[in-house]
Amino acid sequence: MGHRLSKIYTRTGDSGTTGLGDGSRVAKDDLRIAALGDVDELNAILGVLRAQIESSMLENKSIWDKHLSLIQHWLFDLGGEVCIPNYNLLQPLSIEFLERDIDQMNEHLPNLKEFILPSGTLVCSYAHQARAVCRRAERSLIAVQQRDQNIQNTSIQLLNRLSDWLFVASRALQREAGGSEVLWQKNINDTI
Repeated sequence: MGHRLSKIYTRTGDSGTTGLGDGSRVAKDDLRIAALGDVDELNAILGVLRAQIESSMLENKSIWDKHLSLIQHWLFDLGGEVCIPNYNLLQPLSIEFLERDIDQMNEHLPNLKEFILPSGTLVCSYAHQARAVCRRAERSLIAVQQRDQNIQNTSIQLLNRLSDWLFVASRALQREAGGSEVLWQKNINDTI
């Protein structure tokens, strides 16, 4: 493989445009570039989550790391799809994996009777932050799909399922870290 990034700065974006993978140029505020940025931010937050898990006392660190590594690779593939219109890299297998993993995590979690706040241990909180960014990335990608109609459904499904996975993972991580969930209190003003 050749040197893909032998020169980091090119000055080609100084005028407010950027290049897509197919060679075309678009404005840096194009919906496609916004979606790319959201997917990239999500991937970066997952990297922070992985680092936090690695430095934690969790027993299942290697499993969490393996799953998050897979997800980060899928998100990189998703970025490739967004960067190159009509290019497909993701496979339905990724969605099936997330669904199976959600089901396995849920087997060990109590049923929810109340909403939970995005809070708890640091590792749980990072999972909640990643979930929120994932939802934004999903909205951005849907905007591109509605405009260009060249984003495959598997890409949208991946982000939708990943946000579900991150919600369940936040609960599982909180439990594994020995913490309890922070429940939303309906009439909190009554306690003031």
